[in-house]
Amino acid sequence: MPSEDSHVFRLPRPLRLENGAVLPHVEVTYHTYGQLSPTRDNVLWVCHALTANSDVQEWWPGLVGPGCHFDPSEWFIVCANVLGSCYGTTGPLTPDPTSGEAAYQQFPLITIRDMVAVHEALREHLALTRIHTLLGGSLGGQQAVEWAVQRPAVFENLLLLATSARHSAWGVAFNEAQRLAIFADPTYQQATPAGGAAGLRAARAVALLSYRSYGAYGSTQTDQNEAKITDFLASSYQRYQGDKLVSRFDAYSYVTLSHAMDSHNVGRGRGSVQAALGRIRARTLVVGVTSDVLFPPQEQQELARYIKGAMYAEMDSQYGHDGFLIETAQITHFLERFYVQTYVH
Repeated sequence: MPSEDSHVFRLPRPLRLENGAVLPHVEVTYHTYGQLSPTRDNVLWVCHALTANSDVQEWWPGLVGPGCHFDPSEWFIVCANVLGSCYGTTGPLTPDPTSGEAAYQQFPLITIRDMVAVHEALREHLALTRIHTLLGGSLGGQQAVEWAVQRPAVFENLLLLATSARHSAWGVAFNEAQRLAIFADPTYQQATPAGGAAGLRAARAVALLSYRSYGAYGSTQTDQNEAKITDFLASSYQRYQGDKLVSRFDAYSYVTLSHAMDSHNVGRGRGSVQAALGRIRARTLVVGVTSDVLFPPQEQQELARYIKGAMYAEMDSQYGHDGFLIETAQITHFLERFYVQTYVH
């Protein structure tokens, strides 16, 4: 059920995708919180990660919301559900307005740049000529860095968490392993809303191994009963997390978005990653997580090295990649330092 902060925007013209295909009708579900200041200089735009939605207060408590660093009483906050998702923006399960049929596995390949094109159309619709801060982690960070490369004059500050300039071979391999699990489920080819559910459950189990760390599993999922020889906590945790995702997501969107993540490369068609990152003019903070195996800290260090004047900070966390969602106290500390150093000289 959409909240009172939820809105829908219909793109005024067909969207030509990077691969040449055309989506004739695109709708975007997005959330806003707070009010624009009279000078329109308090905009925070959040780009969300793989299976999140546009209700950023719901999935990033402690960072965005009343009493948090990004408080709606001070900020005008925008978060748009990404193209290809299943939370209100056009995706594989969206019925075609003409035929009434959904595309399912025939939904076209989309890229991070296609997601950014939709964000850009929404920004123009909202008449936001300048954005104070653009924030994203993981897949959201990939969108944010691509957008900052494309529109350097729009963004004043850029906050990148647990992300990269180009999706790694390691990350692509993890995504392909998950897709293989989905494709091995014969119901995926049946093109129904529940198609591929068992495969999606297995894919989530694979993904979790890249989201967390050896230490996190050791501290939370180690059985205290030394006599056990089966039915371990870690096993039930994997099943539980798979069931949770299946209850709120679909296999077709998961395949679509994982392919989009694989496409991420800011250097494509721009000479090199270094040349592309050199276009960014926003004051930038890049944050890594010590135990992140999916986007290891060297990927954030590369961003900070090639974005002019960027600050780099590293969270000491046992939570792996998910640390960017969990360690909000550390993130808030880094943000406070970043804004002070940026504006007080």
